[in-house]
Amino acid sequence: MFRPILFSELKNYSWKKFSQDLFAGLTVGVVALPLAMAFSIACGFSPARGIYTAIIAGFLISLFGGSRVQIGGPTGAFIVIIAAIYSKCGNAGLLTATLLAGGILVLFGIFKMGALIKFIPFPVTTGFTSGIAVVIFATQLNDIFGLGLENIPADFIGKLKVVGMNLPHTDWATFGIGLFTIIVICVVKRLLPKWPAMLVGMLAATAVAQILKLDIATIGSKFGELPRTLPKPGLEILPVSRFSEVLMPAFTIALLAGIESLLSATVADGMTGGRRHRPNTELIAQGLGNIGSVFFGGIPATGAIARTATNIKSGAQTPVAGMIHAVVLMLILLLLAPQAKLIPLAALAGIMAVVCYNMSEYHTFCRMFKGPKSDWAVMLTTFLLTVFVDLVVAVEVGVVLAALLFIRRMSDISNVSAITGELAGDKNEVDDPDNIGSRDVPADVVVFEVQGPFFFGAVDGFRDKVMKFSNKGINTVILRMRMVPAIDATGLTVLADFVKQCQKQKMDIVLSGVQTDSQPMKAFEHFGLIETLGKDNICPHIDDALARAKFLGSLKKA
Repeated sequence: MFRPILFSELKNYSWKKFSQDLFAGLTVGVVALPLAMAFSIACGFSPARGIYTAIIAGFLISLFGGSRVQIGGPTGAFIVIIAAIYSKCGNAGLLTATLLAGGILVLFGIFKMGALIKFIPFPVTTGFTSGIAVVIFATQLNDIFGLGLENIPADFIGKLKVVGMNLPHTDWATFGIGLFTIIVICVVKRLLPKWPAMLVGMLAATAVAQILKLDIATIGSKFGELPRTLPKPGLEILPVSRFSEVLMPAFTIALLAGIESLLSATVADGMTGGRRHRPNTELIAQGLGNIGSVFFGGIPATGAIARTATNIKSGAQTPVAGMIHAVVLMLILLLLAPQAKLIPLAALAGIMAVVCYNMSEYHTFCRMFKGPKSDWAVMLTTFLLTVFVDLVVAVEVGVVLAALLFIRRMSDISNVSAITGELAGDKNEVDDPDNIGSRDVPADVVVFEVQGPFFFGAVDGFRDKVMKFSNKGINTVILRMRMVPAIDATGLTVLADFVKQCQKQKMDIVLSGVQTDSQPMKAFEHFGLIETLGKDNICPHIDDALARAKFLGSLKKA
């Protein structure tokens, strides 16, 4: 359940691996710097908080993680929910939500939910990821256009209205620096793919602004100089009585962190030749990273796909590379913090614009409309709720809609049909050695076939076709359940009601195809259905069930 990859890798660690990890850690540490600052500013905080998060959470996630090359830190997925929590509950509320989210992630790992979290439906993740990208981009318009607005509305439409009304007041020097940053990033990615494009874009924009002596907003003009060390550990959280206020946002943070970290780890597995990660260990590490970050005033963190990919391409071999990346960020903070005040906010906004474009995955979003209508309806609903309502609501509604869609599809493949009488020897059963058409079925026996999971979404078909059945000439009903892999409490209750109905009508009921060690048989035993039916009336094969029906018929005639 909790087996950090680092401790396994250190058994065969070598100087060669260390040199590769050192180069990768240095590279990804440099790449992570502008992103950490940009994410933090996008949330409405000082860039220092993003760096603190990348250092503490990044180090702990690598130290205790279940992936060899995962890089942890702040990501764009959290920006919307962080801003919402902070506006409602303040800094203590945000730190409390992050602390609770860390605890929830640890519990996810302890209860081995690593495999389950990966089953969050693709339409839901696509919908809220694309929605987050749109919302984040809207928050960057103020800095991109240099409008200098204060107290911008939190809602999407209100934000666009205010920005639109103030566009005539655009600071063209600021806009030019932001656009220049985006162009540099795109050119570097295209022509020099191994270079840290976002860092190059940020440094180039800073240099141009200084050379031209542009009067534009910078980190220094808005936040002052960055501190050169980590803050003293502390814990600023809400009273326990107010934890309920941030519980749902905390669960959303945990869910997003779990999804993104395991997705990143899975991508990393593919890039490194299929070296499998340990999902439950990774979830626990993500939880510990977020908990540790809280003590230094950090923001939520998770596995970052782009930085993880950079780590792999730079030659990382073990989690040591991720730990070195955190140390590199710490050294940058120590040595170069005074110079960070020169960085234009428009440059960081340009970086965020590129991040939003990458997050939007518009190709995937558009391609979803070529799939089933129900899937793109779930995606579109999640997207619209994320943009116009709230990310927490979007995730909740999206998961519920996807679950209902799954239930409906499972119901569609569950089927109940009469296979005696006019349907005996149906063409679909010609190749089935156990088909009813090749067997002697007494005239006073009717056989029903139940196919697919017998759960609450499928019981309506059973009620319609079986429970309403009544025929005075029938002495025995055989329920053939060879195609039923599982049954839930609703299915058991409906089946028990049908048994009672048959007993009232003086009809015997025999179950066929229920295997001894199967889930349905164990469920029958716990539910007490075996005692109600009688053990002899639960048969493993149709031939046994028909023989039992003939025997019961002979008893009635006698």
